Amino acid sequence: MDMSLLKPLSELLGVTINELLAGEKIEEKDIEKKSEENIIDTINYSNKKVSEKNKLIAKILLFFGLGLIFSAFSVFPSESSWGSIYSVIGIVISLLGFTILNKGKTFRKRLLLNIGYTIFIIALLLVLDYSNVKLNQQAPRFRIKTTTTGNVIYYDTLFYDVYRCNFDTENEYWVIEKNSKKSISDLINYCK
Repeated sequence: MDMSLLKPLSELLGVTINELLAGEKIEEKDIEKKSEENIIDTINYSNKKVSEKNKLIAKILLFFGLGLIFSAFSVFPSESSWGSIYSVIGIVISLLGFTILNKGKTFRKRLLLNIGYTIFIIALLLVLDYSNVKLNQQAPRFRIKTTTTGNVIYYDTLFYDVYRCNFDTENEYWVIEKNSKKSISDLINYCK
C-alpha cells in the first residue's frame, strides 16, 4: 500500500495508523511493542521494495548491454570500427548490471565474479569475431591494425592474422594464420 494513504485511511476508519498497520485493535499496554513491530515491518518492506527495484534496474542494464554488444555485430559492417566501440560500451553497461546483481556477496566474491564475467564476454566476442572471419570472410572487428599493400589487405589481430588477397576482384580469397611478423614486401608477395 502507498504510505501516503495511511493517514487518510486511518482517519476514515477511526483507528490509529499503528492499529491500521497491525491489522487489529491494540490495547493500551501493547502500543509500544506493536509500534516497534510495525516500524520494523515497514522498514523491511521498504528495503524489500528498494532491493526489487535495484534488481530490476540491474537486469535491464545487463540485458541492454548484452543487446548492445550483439546488435553491434549485426548493425555495423565489419570494416567499421563502430561495431567494436559499441561492443566495448555494451560490455561496460552489462558489467555494471552484473555487479549490481551481485551486490549482496562479499567484495572478494564480487571481484572474482566480475573478472570472470568480463573474461567470458571478451572471449565470447573474440570467438564470434573469428568465426565471422572464417565462415563469412569478413574483416575482423577486433583488430589492432589494418594495412593495405598492393593487392593485399592485412588485418592484424591479437591472436591471428588475416590476409585478404586480390581484394575486390573475382580472384579474391582469404588466408587466416597464427600471428606472424611479415614485412611489407612479404605482404606484397604473399598472395602471388
